[in-house]
Amino acid sequence: MGAIEVPVLIVGGGGCGLSASVFLSDHGVGHVLVERHADTSILPKAHYLNQRTMEIFRQHGLDDEVAEQGAPVEKFGKVRWQTTLAGNGPLDARVIHEMDAFGGGELRERYAEAGPVLPVKLPQVRLEPILRRHAERRNPGRILFGHELADFSHDGDRIVATVRDVETGEITTVAAQYMVAADGGRTVGAALGVEMQGPPGLANVTTVYFSADLSAWWREGTLITHFLDPHHPDRSSNLIEMGPTWGTGCEEWGLHFSPNDPTPFDEETVVPRIREVLGLPDLDVTLLHVTHWTVEALLADRYRDGRVLLAGDAAHRQPPAVGLGLNTGIQDAHNLAWKLAAVLTGRAHDSLLDTYEAERWPVGRHNIDWAMSAAAHHQAILDVIGVGERTPPQRRVPMISTYFDPSPLGAVARARAAEVFDTHRAACQAHDVEMGFAYEEGAIAPDGSQPPARVPMRDVYQPTTRPGHLLPHAWLEREGRCLSTHDLTGPATGFALLTGPDGLAWREAAAQVAEKFSISISAAAIGRDAEFSDVDGRWEAVREISDEGAVLVRPDNHVAWRSMSGSESPVDVLANAVSRILDHPSGSPVVP
Repeated sequence: MGAIEVPVLIVGGGGCGLSASVFLSDHGVGHVLVERHADTSILPKAHYLNQRTMEIFRQHGLDDEVAEQGAPVEKFGKVRWQTTLAGNGPLDARVIHEMDAFGGGELRERYAEAGPVLPVKLPQVRLEPILRRHAERRNPGRILFGHELADFSHDGDRIVATVRDVETGEITTVAAQYMVAADGGRTVGAALGVEMQGPPGLANVTTVYFSADLSAWWREGTLITHFLDPHHPDRSSNLIEMGPTWGTGCEEWGLHFSPNDPTPFDEETVVPRIREVLGLPDLDVTLLHVTHWTVEALLADRYRDGRVLLAGDAAHRQPPAVGLGLNTGIQDAHNLAWKLAAVLTGRAHDSLLDTYEAERWPVGRHNIDWAMSAAAHHQAILDVIGVGERTPPQRRVPMISTYFDPSPLGAVARARAAEVFDTHRAACQAHDVEMGFAYEEGAIAPDGSQPPARVPMRDVYQPTTRPGHLLPHAWLEREGRCLSTHDLTGPATGFALLTGPDGLAWREAAAQVAEKFSISISAAAIGRDAEFSDVDGRWEAVREISDEGAVLVRPDNHVAWRSMSGSESPVDVLANAVSRILDHPSGSPVVP
């Protein structure tokens, strides 16, 4: 192919890299993506797309196709603990506990109020082809699978990379102004000397993907079913639907074995163990893949090195508990895309890209710590019912038998366990972790206010218009069309200024400031007799500004600035805020 000059080079074609490609295309940023594999993932891997990620997909026209192939919350909105799936023994096929999770059941109304779309379950093996198709449609000829990064260097105001066609060996030189490393940390970070900080491998896990007909025994509606072996603590495992049909008709499954299981899993030993775990000795199993992987809790010491920006697993790797890994990576790409667009078009200084690390590194730190805490707490759940590793072998069967006993003693055991199980909401109902994260430093103009109090278990999301937080969702109506507050901004519309019905001065100021900075600011009045009507009064309940106030929202739907009321100098105040956001100078909070 010779040589290519392009604004951005993306290294890595997994969920994060392909999402970055789609987002950059929508922002009009030219780029090339290289991925060493010939095709997208052959393994299901991550499978839960949280509400924030689905909102991002909605902004970029991906949500319909993802939802069409994925499972809706009614098909996965529970977590369940069982002894086995089937069997005739006194402790076989017993449901220990189940609880609503990830927006399902009684949580649905709360989640529906928080956003325009709900979470979806879709494994990466089915998600990545969707992302690849959209990436190729929006950037034809520049999504290069079967091409690996062979070498790269900083060369003044650009990155010069050598890319090799894996099949032919043909070399292409790519010169880019910036490079996004979404390669899982395999190449770029190590070459730059980026240190992945954290403990060494926490556990070695074997996951088996297989197909089988479990329709006669499967209790549908769960994201994950934990099987707890009353006799052998090292044989506990969990089972996950992998589609493509959801519910009792599911054809493919993922089974994670306990890290402490001493079995040397291979294709000969793993099928008998599947049957043993499920309590189905005669189950017809077709083995698809056996994978061995390491649980990690690592965070890059920096997200930016010159003109290279790290995203996804190249920047953070966490235990799968809470389902934050892929979601965090996609949200990294979303944060970065509009900033790259602003810098590359000259609307912002290069220093805006420093805010990527300032904003996303703390989120990566928090999500790793939260996943670690949730994973450790699951052990406490096992211990309280007598199937944990700390339970003496001779006590395991008596304790779990008491749990199922209809006697008053059994009722007490179940009541005690229920209280411990309820604390698992920090893992499977962590709505505030998924939606309530905020940027305290970065491309924002703080107003000196304090964040709303967060409940310790992070299961209650509190919307707020405080700068740095996600813009609260509310349904609006304009000329008979229903839309979300989140639809007022995005790659096509740029920034948005949301005002009260009496905020005309702010809206007029927005036009002048947009012209001054050569950016797009769409102004919208919301409220009585305004351009946008507040359908059910939710915007008024969450806006936290007066009828004369205003909220400036970034293209990624995070609040950049707000004024609680009017101002004597709205143009100067708004211009000062936009200057701070795009140029990121140091200074005191912007207070009108």
